[in-house]
Amino acid sequence: MTLLPDFNLEVYLGKWEFAARWHMTPSDAQTLTVKELLALADPDDRAAWEEMPLSYIETWGTPKLRAAIAATYKSATSDDVLAFAGAEEGIYCAMHALLTKDDHAIVVTPNYQSAEQLPLSLCATEGVALRAERNWDLDLEELASKIRPNTKLISINFPHNPTGKVIDRATFDALVSLCRKHGIWLFSDEVYRGLELDHAKQLPAAVEAYERGLSLGVMSKAYGLPGLRIGWIAGPPGAVARLCGYRDYTTLTPTMLSDRLARAALAPDRRDAILARTRRILGENLPRMESWIRSHGDLFDYVPPLAGAIVLVGYRLPISSVALFDRLRLEESVLITPGAHFGIGKFFRVGFGYDLEKSLEGLARVSAFLARLRPTRSARRAVSL
Repeated sequence: MTLLPDFNLEVYLGKWEFAARWHMTPSDAQTLTVKELLALADPDDRAAWEEMPLSYIETWGTPKLRAAIAATYKSATSDDVLAFAGAEEGIYCAMHALLTKDDHAIVVTPNYQSAEQLPLSLCATEGVALRAERNWDLDLEELASKIRPNTKLISINFPHNPTGKVIDRATFDALVSLCRKHGIWLFSDEVYRGLELDHAKQLPAAVEAYERGLSLGVMSKAYGLPGLRIGWIAGPPGAVARLCGYRDYTTLTPTMLSDRLARAALAPDRRDAILARTRRILGENLPRMESWIRSHGDLFDYVPPLAGAIVLVGYRLPISSVALFDRLRLEESVLITPGAHFGIGKFFRVGFGYDLEKSLEGLARVSAFLARLRPTRSARRAVSL
């Protein structure tokens, strides 16, 4: 097995996330407090919280948590669900359970680094790039051309991080048909599912659409509860059981505290209320974020996101995305996410899921920095001569 490289995004966040004054990198929605979450609970749930023993729970997550997760899909049962300590653990266990050194995997890129590096550390892996000039659409013909006799898994991420792209239903259906034809696992990162700006564009979950589909979910993004560290994979029971064998060597079990709070959030009426809250925040914030982007129209390019709490911005400046990150951090105490952390060039990702009043202060500091960095008119003329 190949040793995993440093996880660049997480290394940077681990070092600077809580040191910078303006944190523009969050990819999740405005966080709920415990008080806000419990205010949505009924008296029985609040009493259960106060009297909860801080004991071990079932390795798979409690039956009630798994049933609550299963209820977010059309046809899943609790036997189809395995809970994890966040989505990252789910990716790790799935790739190790499904892939061997003799297999081949295909991954949509750009992507969260572990979605690329974990299969690459286990077997031959190829990327299929989403491209800005194609509005970040998936080229299904290119993907099909990469399938080999030993292709075991295709990994997708829609709604997409970092672009906010959602492929159309016809492309998704064709992808499922392609996987079915070749007997390939479809691993689908769906952590932003439910945050489509147009609900009609929501895709079926992989676990609903395909007998070899695996759907990755998490409490962090759409629900605004990243501190719970609860994620899950829903899929065929036999495959999910194989994942649990790897999970036994990582966190072993979710915490009782997180399990209980996640169950409270996923009760149908509360789930709807939390998702409505998140969609309201995004609906209010995105136009203001886009207005800021357009105010730098000569420097920026972007494809409007169709879902999620993030936007990817391309820029035209003589500076790399990592250098841009470092200078903004040092000179303005602002964090952005450099495109280099997703394997792409002059792009940066910013979140719009949090309190935008504070975020606008951070964006103003980015603007001030760009004004200093931008070549003067005379300098541009000298360069053109």
